[in-house]
Amino acid sequence: MRAISAVDSVSLAVQRTRDFLFRPFTWGTYLKLGLVAIVTEGLGSSSHSSSHGANTSGNGPVISAPFHIEPVMIAAGVAAVLLALLLSLWVFYLITRLRFAFFHCLIHNTREIRPGWRLYRSQAMRFFWLNVAVGFCFLLLLVLVALPFVAGFWRLIRDTPQGGQPDIGLLLSLLLPLIPIILLLVLAAVVIDLILRDCMLPHFALDNATAGQAWTRAWARIKAEKKQFLVYALLRVVLPLIAMVALFVVLILPGLALAGSFAALEYGLHSAFADATGAAAVAGIVLQAFFGIVAFGFALLASICLGGPVSTAIREFALIFYGGRYQALGNILYPPPPPPFVEGAPRIA
Repeated sequence: MRAISAVDSVSLAVQRTRDFLFRPFTWGTYLKLGLVAIVTEGLGSSSHSSSHGANTSGNGPVISAPFHIEPVMIAAGVAAVLLALLLSLWVFYLITRLRFAFFHCLIHNTREIRPGWRLYRSQAMRFFWLNVAVGFCFLLLLVLVALPFVAGFWRLIRDTPQGGQPDIGLLLSLLLPLIPIILLLVLAAVVIDLILRDCMLPHFALDNATAGQAWTRAWARIKAEKKQFLVYALLRVVLPLIAMVALFVVLILPGLALAGSFAALEYGLHSAFADATGAAAVAGIVLQAFFGIVAFGFALLASICLGGPVSTAIREFALIFYGGRYQALGNILYPPPPPPFVEGAPRIA
């Protein structure tokens, strides 16, 4: 397979995505592959954020008096954190296995998840621990970068009188330097993710390479074509954003209409059974839960149907671009034609 530019790889990725998902088309297979694509690429999944509320008095925060925490509560909190950490690692390992399985599906144009799931078990385990190590190092970097700012914010909070306003000048002096640092950290995270998933993962899968071998081979290719990899990285980040914005613009009105219909239905059911007791109250709860599940099902179905092709195209784009620079991968994506038959040449029985 010849080296293909990042721009030309886009149209080929769209073509392979169309062939993979729609030729032939069956709803069950399409939904299965779309869900796997969304899970492995992370596209279409909702972002998780947490907000902490606080009681306020006047214009400033109220600082509560010191309180006593029972040792049992501390132990329970530590146990809950450890359990959540172990559960997160287990889920991330399953997603890593699924990435290798989906990689196998795309390069061989097969729709069966199980063969790749079994074939790359050891490679996925090594790649999982590599990601854990890289994630830990990145987290350590975040802590080191944040330490000077944490001390500054702590002094700002400590010097602000209760109910008073913080020093705006000091607050800006702490926030403004954070902006370029945050941008650099986000850029570093994106580059690390692209190198790991788009460049090193194929070497883990096809060469059974170690982390050092995969990095050496990927970095050699990146150094050889710096400009092409830079264009690829820009497209790899920008194209999914454009696709999601386009889907949002197209679906905003139908989505609002559908969401409004379900919200009105839920409100009507809640109002109708607000004063009900006994069996009627139970029936109202069941009906509200049923239509809530139906609404969730519609949202999930729409996410898979629309996000699945976009996520698949992203991975096809990565495979086609890197396959033009990694012969083992390129020969699987586009097998070379057989040698021409020469009349009179000896035949192998």
